[in-house]
Parts: sequence; C-alpha cells; structure tokens
Amino acid sequence: MKKIVYKTIVLLVLSIFITACSSDDNNEKSTTGTGKLGLKFDNSFGDNDLILETQPNTTKNNEVLKINLVRYIVSNIVLTKADGTTFTYPKAQSYFIADEGDATAGYQFNLTDVPAGDYTKVKFGIGVDKEQWLLGASGQGDFLAKAQAKELIWSWSAGYKFIAFEGTFTSSTVKTAVPFMVHTGQIGTAYNYTEVTLDLPTKALVRTTITPAIHIVTDLSKILDGENTIKLSDYNKGGMGAMIMGGEALPKITANISKMFRIDHVHNN
Repeated sequence: MKKIVYKTIVLLVLSIFITACSSDDNNEKSTTGTGKLGLKFDNSFGDNDLILETQPNTTKNNEVLKINLVRYIVSNIVLTKADGTTFTYPKAQSYFIADEGDATAGYQFNLTDVPAGDYTKVKFGIGVDKEQWLLGASGQGDFLAKAQAKELIWSWSAGYKFIAFEGTFTSSTVKTAVPFMVHTGQIGTAYNYTEVTLDLPTKALVRTTITPAIHIVTDLSKILDGENTIKLSDYNKGGMGAMIMGGEALPKITANISKMFRIDHVHNN
C-alpha cells in the first residue's frame, strides 16, 4: 500500500512539474499580442562608468576631462525580428532624451505595444531627423517643450542640439582648467543627424508576459577619441575654453558618435 501511495505522489509531482514547464515553454514560444521593451542607456568613458563632475577622464591626447553634463536625443527606433521583419516604433512617440544628470527618467525608455516576437537588432537615431524638424514647431508635439526644458535646442530656426557634452579640461598646454562644450546639430547645410544599428547578443523575447530590457553602453570617450581624434586644446581660443558647435570638427564628431554605442546584454524577464 505504501508503495502505491509513494508512486502516486511521485507521478503527481512529475505531472505538476511537466505542466509548469510546458506552460513556461508556451509563454516563451507564443508570439501573439503585444508587449513592452526597455532601452537602457548606460554612459561610460572608456572602460569606466561615468561619474559626473568629480571623476577625471583622460583622452588619448592626455587631456583630462571632468564632465558635468551629458544629454542626447534618441529617436526613430526600429526593431528587427529573427525572421528579418521589422517593427518601426510610432514616430510621434519615438523621441527621447538621455540625461546622465536625471536619475529618474534619464536612462531607460520604455516602449509599449511592441508586437510579440524574438528581436535580434535595434536601430535608433541620435538627434531629430530633418523630416521631423521640417514639420515646424507646431509639428513637434510635446517633444519641443521637453527639449527646451533640457536646453537641447538653440532656437527654433537654428534647430535642436543632438548632443550636449560639457565640462572642464586640462592638458600639457592648459594647466588651469577651462570649460569645454561640444554640441552637435544642424550647422549651415550640414544636418549631422546619424543612425546606429546594433546586433543583440541574445534575442529580446517580447511577450505579453515578458518585458525585455536592452542594456546599451554609450562610450563617451569616442566623441573625441573615435575614428577621428579631436584635441580640445586646439580649440581653446584665447584661453577661454574649447567651444565646438560648428566648423570642420562637427562632421568628424558626428562620425565618431555613430560608433560609440554597444549592446552589453539583454534581460528577458
């Protein structure tokens, strides 16, 4: 009798385990409906996590930066599934501001109503595309006010600042710290908007019951030390600091920006 009861218990436990595993498996495989997905931007300088104002950051030219402001516009998000099909996030909702100084809303952007699926790539713009800007101030929705609040616009006619990267620096020729300021955006006929496409190391499994988070590292050292090397000391006019907001450096910096992002990992939970 004891053996019969024991076998019955074992069979019951196995049945519950198999049912639970089958349920979990079905949840992972089900690609109907919609879900949510997070894009988390984590700023670094080279191999070091970025700390504003206090941390010294050394460039390849041995210029030492103390960074006090990092803001950039992330836009036009497109997700690619494992089967090659794409989902373009609605344009009216596809403009976000990454702000290192804003611990509550400056790091992660949550996308909603994303079709369930296994996603393998993410594409996004840095800045506001010209098509959107040409809609005029009235066509920007509430994003214009958000950009103004973060000082990411010069004026409406001059356009948006795509990246604001600011602080102070010293070098072998600049012994006393002076300010630096790098702002990208439309300058004359050069628009300087750029797009980035990144492969995911593991699939982002969007489900009604699973909300993946894609962790993106932004290496800010690449602004100055990318495929184009920018020496702040060369722009320290009159010893008043390096203010780079136009000129021949800006398209070089834009090219650097397109290479400063990488995927660190994907959470599926």
